[in-house]
Amino acid sequence: MSDDINNNLELSETELNDQMRVRLEKLAELSDGGRNPYHVTKFDVNSGTAEIINNFESLDGTDVKIAGRIMTWRDMGKTNFINISDCSGNIQVYVRKDSVGDEIFAQFKKWDIGDIIGVSGKVFRTNSGEVSVRADNIELLSKALKSPPEKFHGLKDPEIKFRKRYLDLMVSREVKDMFVKKQVFWNTVRNFLSERGFLEVETPILEVISGGAAATPFKTHHNALDIDVYLRISMGELWQKKLLVAGFDKTFEIGRQFRNEGMSYEHLQDYTQMECYWAYADCNDGMDLVKEMYRRVTRAVMGGSKFASRGFEIDMDKEWLIYDFENIIKEKLGVDIYSATAEQIKAKLDELKVAYDPKLNFWRLVDILWKVVRKDLSGPGFLTGQPIELNPLPKRLKDDPRKADQIQIIIAGSEMGNGYAELNDPLDLENRFKEQQAMGDSGDAEAHSFDHDFIESIKYGMPPAFGFGVSERLFSVMMDKPMRECVLFPLMKPEK
Repeated sequence: MSDDINNNLELSETELNDQMRVRLEKLAELSDGGRNPYHVTKFDVNSGTAEIINNFESLDGTDVKIAGRIMTWRDMGKTNFINISDCSGNIQVYVRKDSVGDEIFAQFKKWDIGDIIGVSGKVFRTNSGEVSVRADNIELLSKALKSPPEKFHGLKDPEIKFRKRYLDLMVSREVKDMFVKKQVFWNTVRNFLSERGFLEVETPILEVISGGAAATPFKTHHNALDIDVYLRISMGELWQKKLLVAGFDKTFEIGRQFRNEGMSYEHLQDYTQMECYWAYADCNDGMDLVKEMYRRVTRAVMGGSKFASRGFEIDMDKEWLIYDFENIIKEKLGVDIYSATAEQIKAKLDELKVAYDPKLNFWRLVDILWKVVRKDLSGPGFLTGQPIELNPLPKRLKDDPRKADQIQIIIAGSEMGNGYAELNDPLDLENRFKEQQAMGDSGDAEAHSFDHDFIESIKYGMPPAFGFGVSERLFSVMMDKPMRECVLFPLMKPEK
C-alpha cells in the first residue's frame, strides 16, 4: 500500500466518516493492484449521452464510447443497470458479467456511485423502451472519495448550493442547462453587435479614478506604482468615449465590473455587463437597436418572445411603452418632483413606509420615489425624461434642459438597461463633474468622480453618440431567479 494512501487512512480514523473510509480502502486496493484510477490520463470519448438519445434511430446498434459519473445503480447480480451523467445529459448503461468478462466485472462491483467511468459498447433500446448502451468494456477513470448528493432530491440548503455549486451542477440538470443558456445570452449579444459593425474592445479594470456610473467602488493598492486604484464600476464607459474621440465609430465591451454595495435579489458586487457606443446616433436609433437586440436574445434563450417573471407576463414582441419620469411619478403618487420640497418627498416615502437615509440630497430622494413606482411596471418599455441631476453624462433634452436625453429599459418592475445621448460638450461636462464632486464631498458615496483626463480628451472633439449598457440582471429576470442563483460561483463569506 502506498504511503499517501496509508496517511489518508490514518487521517480517516478521526476526521473522515465511515463511507469515505470505505472508499479510501477501495482506492488503496486499486493502487496495490496497479490500477490507481488517478493515473489514467485519457479516454477516447466519441459520443455524448444527449447525442445518442436524440439520434437513436441512426445510432441503433453502433459502437460508441462514452464517459461520465455514475449517478444511480441497480444491482441484479450478474446484470447491473447504472445511469451515468455527462455534460449533455444522462443515459442508462447495461452491464453484464458475460459481456465485460469476469475480471472487469469483479472490479466493477467494487465501484461506487459518484465514480467517473468510461464505457465502450453498443447502442440499443431495452424492452421497456429506454435508450441505453450495452457495455462491452468499462474502465474506472476517477474514484469519488465522497458520495454525490442524492440525485432525485438534490441540494435544498441555499447556503450549500452556492458554497458547493459543483454539487448543485452535478445533480441538477436544470441548473446546468441554465448556465448553458447564459452562454447563449451573451453570445447572442456579442454576435448581434458584431453583425452591425461594432468592434469588441478591452478597457482597464483597474482605474485611478472611478467613473462612468453612480456607484460605490472597491478600492485597492497598486504596489509597483504605489498608488491607490479602483475596480471599475462601468464597462469602460469613459475609455470607450475616448475611442470615439480617436475615431472608432462603434465599440462594445462585455466583461466583469464591481460595485461595493448591498446584496439583494437583483444586485451583486461583481457581475457581467455589456456597454456599447455608437457615433452619430441618438436615443431614437438606440431604442430601435435595443428592441431588436432584446427580442433576438429572448428568442435565442427562451425559444420565443414570451416569458414569465416576478409575477409579470412579458412579451418582447409587443409594442414597447414609453414611461415619462415626471409624469408617471405624478400619476402614481401625486407628487410633482419639480415643485415638491425635500421634506415633502420624505413625507411621501414615510407614508409609503420606504426606508431612506435622511441625509440624501433631494434628487437621490426623488430616485427612491421613482423606484417605488417602477416596481409595478411590467414593460417592456422605455423610461424617458430623467432629471439631469441623477446622471451628469447625458446631453440635456433640447425642449426641457432640466431632463437628460436618456432611456432606461423597464421590464418586470426593474431597470434592464440604460442608454443616453452622450454629452460631448467639455465645458458643460466639466461643470457637471464639479457639481458631482460637491455632492461627493457632502457625503454622497455614489457621486461621480472628477476625471480631468476624460475632460481633456473630449476637448479634442467627440462626435455625437448614443451609449448603452445592460447587465446579466436581464438574464436573471428571464430565468425568474435572483442574480445570485444565476452566477456559477457567487461570493461567499468563508466558513468559520
